[in-house]
Amino acid sequence: MGYDAETLPKTVTAETVTFVRHWTDELFSLRVTRPPSFRFRSGEFVMAGLMVDGKPLLRAYSVASPAWDEEIELYSIKVQDGPLTSRLQHIEIGQHVLLGKKPTGTLVLDALLPGARLWLLSTGTGVAPFASIMREPETYERFDQVILTHTCRNLADLAYSKGLADGLKDDPLVGEFAHKFVYHPTTTRESSARMGRITTLIETGALFADLGVQPFNPASDRVMICGSMQMLADTKALVEAAGLVEGSNAAPGQFVVEKAFVG
Repeated sequence: MGYDAETLPKTVTAETVTFVRHWTDELFSLRVTRPPSFRFRSGEFVMAGLMVDGKPLLRAYSVASPAWDEEIELYSIKVQDGPLTSRLQHIEIGQHVLLGKKPTGTLVLDALLPGARLWLLSTGTGVAPFASIMREPETYERFDQVILTHTCRNLADLAYSKGLADGLKDDPLVGEFAHKFVYHPTTTRESSARMGRITTLIETGALFADLGVQPFNPASDRVMICGSMQMLADTKALVEAAGLVEGSNAAPGQFVVEKAFVG
């Protein structure tokens, strides 16, 4: 699956796949080469995809690797009849993926005011931008505690985030900050030690009780939210009810929501 650089749209580059892992029948991750000119902030997303019938077929993907990584990592669902992922899930090492040249996004540290505790609230593949942020040294320079919550239907769906959380202490750049990081996985379908939708756990107070921390406080807590469209809306309402104000790149605030993520 090679591409002629001269026929590619000027908005993308063709990058070589260096790693593929299928986590479940519905989830996979891949890594591709990173163009020397590609710059992004941890938490941003980029358009990525394949050439299909002579045209670029692109979707927004959060960059799951931190800004310092020499490669670009993507984490994706497999939609069997999906225009892109039905093809992308069969990608192999050595083949090529199209990568947009202009990353952007709202889930960046610059969009948040200083605080003591950073919450990374995610469901499904919405954990991808947080896979970047949790491996970014600046995250731990800005916050005393970083809590990643990841909610999926089944335990197997948590394998990607669990691997990242377990490996943090051995990370060459952020391993020294691993004591600041807390991982809180939950399932909604398969029985596990922690169960429940993140919105329910917030509403009932179970999330805070389980972690031994106080509920969201505008003075100290900063929140990032990424998941399904319904999860985004519901969680945003709960955070706003706690008094937190949404931020942006232009006007930093106390929480941010992923604007591009779907699925």
